[in-house]
Amino acid sequence: QVQLVESGGGLVQPGGSLRLSCAASGSIISINVMGWYRQAPGKERELVATITSGGLTKYVDSVKGRFTISRENAKNSVYLQMDSLKPEDPAVYYCYAEVRTSWYNTRAYWGQGTQVTVSS
Repeated sequence: QVQLVESGGGLVQPGGSLRLSCAASGSIISINVMGWYRQAPGKERELVATITSGGLTKYVDSVKGRFTISRENAKNSVYLQMDSLKPEDPAVYYCYAEVRTSWYNTRAYWGQGTQVTVSS
């Protein structure tokens, strides 16, 4: 199977920065899309940013210009640099990956989530 392990969440003041990391391991042939979603209390999980294996990125409008997604294909890892954090950014952030584990099997995997808190 495949595991996604996240790190880097925590408490930061408004305007501060955090860097989230996620590494995939297991029976991986290739990973197409990797990304980050978030879920705040009482809200649905929403896409934050995604990146393809070729480096094409997509962001939700609310984080454009503040967050930067990147990946290291050789390490099966994805990162989210979050700058200028706002009070509306706190949530549990989940890593996401579309993983090919065999020639006929590609599916989505999720990390366990990491808490991001923005407070003064």
